[in-house]
Amino acid sequence: MDDRLIERTLRVDSARIRAYAEATQDFNPIHLDRSFAETTEMKGIIAHGTMSLNLIWQSLTATFGPDRAGRATLDVRFTAPVREQDVLTSGGVRRDPEGPVFSVWVRNADGIAVIEGTATLDGVLQRGGDGKRSPYPQR
Repeated sequence: MDDRLIERTLRVDSARIRAYAEATQDFNPIHLDRSFAETTEMKGIIAHGTMSLNLIWQSLTATFGPDRAGRATLDVRFTAPVREQDVLTSGGVRRDPEGPVFSVWVRNADGIAVIEGTATLDGVLQRGGDGKRSPYPQR
């Protein structure tokens, strides 16, 4: 069984951000309008969070194939903004040699985590609201 996820890398630039906005129909000016974005607390354009999140799915798919990756669940936090010209890398390590849970991340070229969390294979949540394992597959 694989203990590390295959890493995937993405170079973020304005053309990729624009293409992602068009594909998702998310035209929030924080992603596209430099003049507007510079007046916000972000102090410039940032990429869509889900663009970065997709790298984790790519790592899962490269490691386990589309069927098994498609049954995985994620529990992640967006921890830092992604800026134009960032180079991102996703990866993960198994938390327990026998278990289905991986610590996952996306980091920029400076090693700063922009996303951190867990991926659980085969759609089994580690805990339900009552602290017990959920019997329901999550998709």
